[in-house]
Amino acid sequence: QVHLVQTGGGLVQSGGSLTLSCAASEGTGIFSVGAMAWYRQAPGKQRDLVASISTGITTNYAESVKGRFIISRDVAKNTVYLHMNTLKPEDTAVYYCNAEISTPSAPGHRPYWGQGTQVTVSS
Repeated sequence: QVHLVQTGGGLVQSGGSLTLSCAASEGTGIFSVGAMAWYRQAPGKQRDLVASISTGITTNYAESVKGRFIISRDVAKNTVYLHMNTLKPEDTAVYYCNAEISTPSAPGHRPYWGQGTQVTVSS
């Protein structure tokens, strides 16, 4: 069974910084992680892509976070990070990590989601 466990998040003042992390694991320890990404969902809005990173470390960012957020990954630890700087109140949302994972019982990279973590930026 695949697990994506998120840590980080919380309350921060406008202009502050936070780092989110998301670690992938699977019961047998035999799995392959493809692209990883962060999404966010504000109240009453759809879930939107914030940033993504490929296995080749190619990154992609939403226009609203370019220059402020940095996505990175530790391939050995199967972990993805989101370093958020110069946070704004409009960044307030529940943040979800996403990873494409292949396992022996479910071959082919399929999307899995973390549990979500609240980020609140006060003005």
